[in-house]
Amino acid sequence: MTIQSTKQLRKQVAPYEKANTKASIKQLINTLGPYFLLWFLAYQSLSISYFLTLGISVIAAGFLVRVFIIFHDCCHYSFFKNRNANKILGTITGVLTLFPYSQWQHDHSIHHATSSNLDKRGTGDIWVLTVDEYLAAPLWRKIAYRIYRNPFVMFGLGPIYVFLIMNRFNKKGAKKKERLNTYLTNFLIVFVAVLLSWLIGFESFLLVQAPIFLISGTLGIWLFYVQHTFEDSYFEENDEWSYVKAAVEGSSYYKLPKLLQWLTGNIGYHHVHHLSPRVPNYKLEDVHNNTEPLQNVPTITLLTSLKSLKFRLWDTRNKKFVGYNVISLYKKTSEQ
Repeated sequence: MTIQSTKQLRKQVAPYEKANTKASIKQLINTLGPYFLLWFLAYQSLSISYFLTLGISVIAAGFLVRVFIIFHDCCHYSFFKNRNANKILGTITGVLTLFPYSQWQHDHSIHHATSSNLDKRGTGDIWVLTVDEYLAAPLWRKIAYRIYRNPFVMFGLGPIYVFLIMNRFNKKGAKKKERLNTYLTNFLIVFVAVLLSWLIGFESFLLVQAPIFLISGTLGIWLFYVQHTFEDSYFEENDEWSYVKAAVEGSSYYKLPKLLQWLTGNIGYHHVHHLSPRVPNYKLEDVHNNTEPLQNVPTITLLTSLKSLKFRLWDTRNKKFVGYNVISLYKKTSEQ
């Protein structure tokens, strides 16, 4: 991709980088309204059947993912035109999704600035080793990496660790504003949990909230994982790395059925989002459909996305994700 084509692409996307207040408010209503209603119905269903509660929780979890997309847009200052409005709504939706606004905004900004850069991994991304790094790693690191990349750990235990534990603490060196926002978020989370436990009982609160949290958390991590872990992705060392290529080649177009696309706030158009984070989620599809170069990007579907579960390491020689099965082949090659 030439400098000229890059400038032209950015020029085509630029008109979409403005929030529409009416569209944002409409999305707030059709997201938070159903979510709170479903939560209440899940609670009411406890007296009928817990299987019914779980069924309602699945749907509620989908809406909580949509709440997270609103939170995510607020972190990019793209949901409202006013920055303070984004900060306030971001903090509120951060309480619902268990994410401290300022802390995650900081890490996620680094993720966007360094995505697919082999020399700048480690903040706001998923742990990825190259084949050569894995082969050179000590045994303890290989074991830790295999545990981390195990689907049960990543998608099962992952949400519990990230949302309930990691998100509750500030990182070393965090600025005062970021630390205070984390403390405020933690306080509000505890306050809401205590209030609901007092109103409906701790057991009822847990029976409703736990499945919604676990399902939405698993879905959220899956979406993040699959949109950066596909066979012909893009990774380069810093000298060769390109922001635009990282966006359109290192972020997938996750082509989902319309209902799932709606519930996930169009985040399947991840290549568009990485190219221009200032585009609100409700405009991502329009950008994709009206910008021809963005239609010729790595595309995955629900079925083909399952292949990503076998990808473990980045092969710098062949420029693709591979499984552990290539390790023996690489060992033989290096010995020769």
